Amino acid sequence: MITTLLTGFAASPWIRAALRYGAIALAVLLFLFALRRSGERAGRLAERLETSEKTNDVQRRMLEAAARRPRDHHELAERLRDGSF
Repeated sequence: MITTLLTGFAASPWIRAALRYGAIALAVLLFLFALRRSGERAGRLAERLETSEKTNDVQRRMLEAAARRPRDHHELAERLRDGSF
């Protein structure tokens, strides 16, 4: 019964054309959805990269500040006296 019905659909030229255009429309729709997903993924990756760059910049500045700090309380007192702190 079902095979007879499907064979009847495949035999009609109008139905075949409708199925062909429907398949093309479905392929285009799926392509657009995939394109949207990849765009969202790229946006998330760009945001993650920007966040990591900010974090790295803050850590670099903290390390530079730690390298310039006085080594002991004598050096701190000397810098305070000189006014170079």
